[in-house]
Amino acid sequence: MPTRILPAGADPDAVRSLTTLLSQLPDAEPQPPVTDSTQLVDTLARLAAESVDELPEVVVVHERIGPVPALELIREVALRFPAVGVILVTTDASPGLFAAAMDSGARGLVALPLSYEELASRVQAVAQWSTGVRRHLGHGGEPAAGAGGTVVTVSGAKGGVGATLTAVQLALAAQASGRATALVDLDLQTGDIASYLDIQFRRSVADLAAITDISPRVLADAVFRHDTGLALLLAPGEGERGEEVTDRAVRQLISALRSRYEVVVIDCGAQLGGAGAAAVETADTALLVTTPDVIAVRAAKRTVRMWDRLQIRKAEETTVVVNRHTRSTEIQPALVQRITGTALARTAVPANFKELQGVVDAGRLHELDSRSTVKQALWALAGELGLAKAGEAASHRGTGRAAGSFRRRKE
Repeated sequence: MPTRILPAGADPDAVRSLTTLLSQLPDAEPQPPVTDSTQLVDTLARLAAESVDELPEVVVVHERIGPVPALELIREVALRFPAVGVILVTTDASPGLFAAAMDSGARGLVALPLSYEELASRVQAVAQWSTGVRRHLGHGGEPAAGAGGTVVTVSGAKGGVGATLTAVQLALAAQASGRATALVDLDLQTGDIASYLDIQFRRSVADLAAITDISPRVLADAVFRHDTGLALLLAPGEGERGEEVTDRAVRQLISALRSRYEVVVIDCGAQLGGAGAAAVETADTALLVTTPDVIAVRAAKRTVRMWDRLQIRKAEETTVVVNRHTRSTEIQPALVQRITGTALARTAVPANFKELQGVVDAGRLHELDSRSTVKQALWALAGELGLAKAGEAASHRGTGRAAGSFRRRKE
């Protein structure tokens, strides 16, 4: 059986040379090359969604790939697609880089300029390793879905449009349907998830920023376990500490969360920084919440254009959620979609703040009544996004107030 090899690199000449040499290897089947980290991860995710067997056995990453640095990209691929072997092609074949590449999850390293013998040897060894892993997965019952957990970001077109409310209820719906769920507050200066759930905490996402290898134990120590079962990773209580959370730290954090939770919901707030940009770029689904008024819709359009200019997210890869919708408003969801050029969530969230005011003021958003039209819409949105199984989520809707008294905890 031929070995499928996927080359990845941003330098056209280097990738062309690599592909030519790969095509000369015995039983090799080079795939069309990918030119950046986003395209590589998207390609692997699409193939993994079909079957683990559709994934290439070997991915060859050139050191000049971007925008995600090569070692970070290798770490993400290794965590999300454990049946794929990664080889790093680099001009630096020093023991230090070799050790760093192995720590990141690479299965081999090939020095530039390329040598046919060295490349052939590495590809053969990595292909055999990948085949063995797949054989093991095949005997382990249900094969692991290489893509890992699902990551959804929730951003606001502007402040006050309901992004945090949306993020919290999506996470609650996913958790209620039986899926291990993490809710992350990346609104680093003004995050309100802790206030909405009336909790006091010590550790935050900033405490993980300086850690280069986030192990399951380290992650568990930073997470606040809510009585609903949600795992919460909160924004720092001191807003200035948000500057410690870099885009690199966020990529590592998301990779760690994917490997541990089935669903990861991230509240990115309305202000774009490096951390939020990395989350939106990495997410499987990026939601942009707006209200049906001129100011908010214009803000949504500006945000979509900015994401596109910065190559964070294309408009068609962004899903707009219309909050506080009424039939009488002049701006209906279809018009919002035309203005922004994005995808549109089928579920619009109705305007009914009276349902929310009591639980918001009490900091008990998790106890929102199951009869609330707002809650029903947001949980329906969770089903639409595949975060919650519709039947299971519906059967848990009555558990909001019956979940027991909420106990404040300090960690």
